[in-house]
Amino acid sequence: MAGKVYLVGAGPGDPDLITVKGLRCIQQSDVILYDRLVNPELLKHAKEGAQLVYCGKLPHYHTMKQETISRFLVKYAKKGYQVVRLKGGDPFVFGRGGEEAEECFRHDVPFEIVPGITAGIAASAYAGIPVTHRTLSKSFAIITGHQAGDEAAEHQWSHLANAVDTICVYMGVTHLSTVVNKLIQSGKAPQTPIALIHWGTLRGQRTVVGTLETIEVLVREAKITNPSMIVIGEVVTLNEKLNWFEEENKALQIYG
Repeated sequence: MAGKVYLVGAGPGDPDLITVKGLRCIQQSDVILYDRLVNPELLKHAKEGAQLVYCGKLPHYHTMKQETISRFLVKYAKKGYQVVRLKGGDPFVFGRGGEEAEECFRHDVPFEIVPGITAGIAASAYAGIPVTHRTLSKSFAIITGHQAGDEAAEHQWSHLANAVDTICVYMGVTHLSTVVNKLIQSGKAPQTPIALIHWGTLRGQRTVVGTLETIEVLVREAKITNPSMIVIGEVVTLNEKLNWFEEENKALQIYG
């Protein structure tokens, strides 16, 4: 029987947010290669005897190099296994899913992409921040914080500051100071609202809201670290009214 690779998005953290198709892939796979931000609850759906391979990556430390992961996908599929590459969020949004799909293509390994809910949309929604809004945000962009300080990407900050209403920054806590300064230097008003959403969609979610000129101090005081989603734009002001998830958790803690 021919093997196949499924690049599956596990969603933003809450295991209930995986797609029906993604869950079915987990249940039917022979091998699952999973990332650090995949909720362990999802692995409980693996069938008996399935091989689980941890590929987690921490900042500045890689348990398994990307090249090794790609080779493993090909190796297992060539043996006839049904292989799931389980990634936090969506495999094609800063998940290197494109690189892994290319590796499968180069080796004539059948593959399928199973999209997942990406953190830029999901964490924002769980913080009561819609990335688009009829009066406040007609456009949004996503960018990785790793590009902060990258000379080849310098021109992007000007475009982001002046052409997009809402900016979602992945993996940006370490580079928060650079992100803030680049946007202000590129014309974004220092009073622009910004939010950091820590462990978005999970019970431990915390949201810190400020402006470009105040957020660094607020984040230090709150001891916010990765993984956190950064959202910048006027839609952040809706958090005060629409922050349903953290308010609901407070109620559960009080009355539950």
